[in-house]
Amino acid sequence: MAAVHRDHGDHGRADAGDQAIRALRRGQPVRRLRKILIWAALIAFTIAFIYPFIWLLSASFKPRSEVFDHRILPETFTFDNYIRVWQEAPLALWMFNTLLVTVLAAVAVTITSAMVAWGFAYFRFPGRGPLFGLVLATMMLPGAVTMIPVFLIWNSLGMVGTLTPLWAQNLFGSAFYIFLLRQFFLGLPREPFEAAKIDGANNWRIFTRIALPLCKPAVVVTLLFEFQAAWTDLMRPLIYLRDSSTFTVPRGLKALLDQFGFGGEWHWEIVMTASVITTIPMIILFFLGQKHFVKGIATTGGK
Repeated sequence: MAAVHRDHGDHGRADAGDQAIRALRRGQPVRRLRKILIWAALIAFTIAFIYPFIWLLSASFKPRSEVFDHRILPETFTFDNYIRVWQEAPLALWMFNTLLVTVLAAVAVTITSAMVAWGFAYFRFPGRGPLFGLVLATMMLPGAVTMIPVFLIWNSLGMVGTLTPLWAQNLFGSAFYIFLLRQFFLGLPREPFEAAKIDGANNWRIFTRIALPLCKPAVVVTLLFEFQAAWTDLMRPLIYLRDSSTFTVPRGLKALLDQFGFGGEWHWEIVMTASVITTIPMIILFFLGQKHFVKGIATTGGK
């Protein structure tokens, strides 16, 4: 009898296993179809996002009469635009000015925002919550509200016409970056900081030697965000810069557009070529910092 029951039990388990295998096989086409649809959607979104840059790159190799012919592969391929753009405008000087402003702005806002964020995350003091809320409230002020008062301040200091107003404002930090970095600092355990303090480390050493290295992804994200913002900023150069020798790349592109658009004869091929030249550094920078960028965004969202 025991043998009969074992046979029935083994047979039942075999049937259950066969049913599970059949269910898996029936589900394979559904999973395969779902995977195909996901890949198709990803490819479609990728094409939609990169097509404008591909079109811009293609237009930079076309003569003026073929810029808007919507061909991805130019019918008449020419390098003359890349030679002419360096002759028509001091593009190297504009890129140097932009690089200088961008590096100073990114470094300044990263350091100052990290210091403020560390203060809000580590130290306990009365009114910390309301004060942090006040810092975040400054994000609600539109830039147009403070544009004229800030201009009057820089004008009274004699800085209008120089590159200083384009980056020196970042010495006071940014509410968005303070919030971003504070989230990282709050996720760090306090034990290493307390141990370092017992060993005789002061607050500045704890901040620079322990806290900042542990928050490297957030620091890299802040640098990349501000680098991109400063590199593409047009509003402040339009307000503060007067001489073409101090132009940044966005301000220079605006000048090129004005220069080659007089009389209704638009030389779009020159503008497209200059745009490609100034866009490539941002693409290279993103690929260099992509690992830390993705890690920083993912960690911030998780926290």
